[in-house]
Amino acid sequence: MVNQQMIGDRETRLSPEDLAALRDNLLEQRVFREEQLRQITAVPSRADDRRRRRSAAQTEVRVQLAASARMVLADVEAALDRMAEGRYGSCHLCRRPIARERLAIVPQARYCARCQQVREAGR
Repeated sequence: MVNQQMIGDRETRLSPEDLAALRDNLLEQRVFREEQLRQITAVPSRADDRRRRRSAAQTEVRVQLAASARMVLADVEAALDRMAEGRYGSCHLCRRPIARERLAIVPQARYCARCQQVREAGR
């Protein structure tokens, strides 16, 4: 019979290959978000500027998109910093390893799924 702890360790422990793939994913996300921010915050031409002034709703959407992109970019940068410091993949609350599957989906995750649910329930 296989020890349950061993199975759990294999599901959460990150191999050097896992870390390399996650780092590549984070670097791609950083490039994507930086480009997204450049496009959102690009200085408009006069014609674009006139069109934008006509629609306050469009301006609000651009502001929200930029804020969201900045937030994700900050999370990506923080994850890369944690990776460089050897602290990547541990939950900020319970200090347990974050599941490999979760990191594959959200590589910038700061919390394990359980702690993330607790944080969201407290909002």
